[in-house]
Amino acid sequence: MNPPRPVPKLDDANRAFWTGGAEGKLNITRCGDCGQYTHPPQILCRHCQSENVAPEAVAGTGAVETMSVNHQPWAKGLEVPYVIARVRLDGVPGVYLTTNIVNCEVDEVAFDDPVRVVFEEQDGIFYPLFEKAD
Repeated sequence: MNPPRPVPKLDDANRAFWTGGAEGKLNITRCGDCGQYTHPPQILCRHCQSENVAPEAVAGTGAVETMSVNHQPWAKGLEVPYVIARVRLDGVPGVYLTTNIVNCEVDEVAFDDPVRVVFEEQDGIFYPLFEKAD
């Protein structure tokens, strides 16, 4: 079993992001007026202030923009070392997710590596993590 991760407080704006993994979907909020994406999820578009926003499933692929290998055991039960990365999402301009790269050794991760989303479920929350894509 994986160690517990911090649990986000679900609300109307972020629920689809944190629960979409149940259906294998990475949901990012998109504006129906200007077409831009907003993350973290909000009730207003960060670009045009429209209230016409809704979650949209995106490809769930991207690339490692930057990363760090953490060796400090900050979270009880979370084995070190592990990769903390900022992932640039394909087809979702301006949206980056801070996440972990999993299912490989930490020294196998490099800048610009292609990655794909995988979900880790904990008490109904589906954490979007990423693994290297072939």
